[in-house]
Amino acid sequence: MLGLPDSITAYLFDLDGVLTPTAVVHRKAWKRTFDDFLTDRADAGAHTAEENLEPFTDADYFAYVDGRPRADGVRTFLRSRGIELPEGRPDDPPGFGTVAALGNRKNERLLAVIESEGVTPYSGSLHYLRLAYEAGARIGVVTSSANGRSVLEGAGLMPYVHVLIDGNVIRERGLNGKPAPDSFLAGAEALHVAPSETAVFEDAVSGVEAGRSGHFGWVVGVDREGQADALRTHGADVVVTDLGDLLDP
Repeated sequence: MLGLPDSITAYLFDLDGVLTPTAVVHRKAWKRTFDDFLTDRADAGAHTAEENLEPFTDADYFAYVDGRPRADGVRTFLRSRGIELPEGRPDDPPGFGTVAALGNRKNERLLAVIESEGVTPYSGSLHYLRLAYEAGARIGVVTSSANGRSVLEGAGLMPYVHVLIDGNVIRERGLNGKPAPDSFLAGAEALHVAPSETAVFEDAVSGVEAGRSGHFGWVVGVDREGQADALRTHGADVVVTDLGDLLDP
């Protein structure tokens, strides 16, 4: 009924871009944050000739940030531009001086947008999630975002979720972020199911890679950004543009 192999009994969904369209909001928040940082660095003359201070692009987002924990996204993007910052502490105030501060600047912008605009789930994803829940499937959400619970509650999806592995859990447990499979494996463990009996739903290439390297039973790529070929190449068993497409016989 749900378009997956009969052996699948549990479902692990990424949040942003799979259940809710907040991936677009994340991308905007990252661009504003990095562009401000790069401009500030250029204006202050606090850079070397090897550093690339061109504006942040969508290609940068998908290559270095999408699907990764916040601090990993900061490090990976800055490394691509030849920039190094001290790590700092997780509670550094939002700013440009450390990896943590830059990540917190992005989170501050993200929360402001969520608060002002709210969160509406994809209708096809909401329908699919309800059907999976009513069918008795074990359901988890695995997201690199530290704001996972706020987004799920704001979108009215939390009643359908048995387990949440978010950025806070990833940090507290010292899990490796996507494309490592650690967070998905933690989700399967919390649901008390084997990875081979579990489906992973992801819109990010790094998340699809995590599902494949974790030897999950089925990996569903959700193509919201015209990257179906990349999702297939990196391990998706099937690619759909909406979860509702899985219900079409």
